[in-house]
Parts: sequence; C-alpha cells; structure tokens
Amino acid sequence: MALSKLDSLYMAVVADHSKNPHHQGKLEDAEQISLNNPTCGDVINLSVKFDAEDQDRLEDIAFLNSGCTISTASASMMTDAVLGKTKQEILELATIFSEMVQGQKDERQDQLGDAAFLSGVAKFPQRIKCATLAWNALKKTIEDQENK
Repeated sequence: MALSKLDSLYMAVVADHSKNPHHQGKLEDAEQISLNNPTCGDVINLSVKFDAEDQDRLEDIAFLNSGCTISTASASMMTDAVLGKTKQEILELATIFSEMVQGQKDERQDQLGDAAFLSGVAKFPQRIKCATLAWNALKKTIEDQENK
C-alpha cells in the first residue's frame, strides 16, 4: 500500500520532531515532574516554569525523555503548542489532543500546531499512551499547583 503525500508529510514532521526535538533539556528553578508509560517504558522528565508575575501563564518549558519516536515527537510538539499559554488554555489543548488521538474530530485541532499531525495515532490504540505522556505530565503539574 502506497503512502499518500499527506501521510508522507505527517511522517516527516513526526520524524523531524523526534530526531530534533524542540525545548529539550532541564530548566533550573522550575517545577519538575516525571511520568512513565509502563506499557512500553517511555519516561519523561518535564520542567515547567510559570511567569513570576502572572503565575497563570507558562513562561518556559523543557523536557528530557527516553522513549519512542511518538512520545519524543509529541513532547516536542506539545512544548511548542503550550509556550506562553495560560493554564486554562493548556488544559483545553490537552483535552483537544487527548480526544484527537482517540479518534474524535474537533475544529479546534488546528490550535495544536504540529501536534495535530499525531491524529493518526488513533489508528494504533497501543500508541495513545505514548502520544499523551507529555501532555499528562503537564496536566499533572498544573493540577498539583492548583491543589497547593
């Protein structure tokens, strides 16, 4: 079965984010959270820094991970999509992303930027946890902050 030009583009964008991830590293003086996907062994360490004056706005974000192509690409794409956003905007994007990788359609998916290229994960249910790992880590960071 030949790949369509669109499928080839999706694969190229995902591969590029996996090989050359954006915002990779660790931030000092930032919230740190680690999550893992025991199903396949993916691990992410997320550094999240909210603006000192506006604790609601994400100032900076970085990640270190060991994981598959999908989890690395998703973390890279997520960091691009959420930088500068408010906690509420981030949680909304996380919901849109989660629903998208489960096969649901939403006209707001274009707000995800490159992360919208991961919509094809819905065809591979075993990969959904890989794609959502970084998003879940960020959601947990926000929830933990709100519960302090």
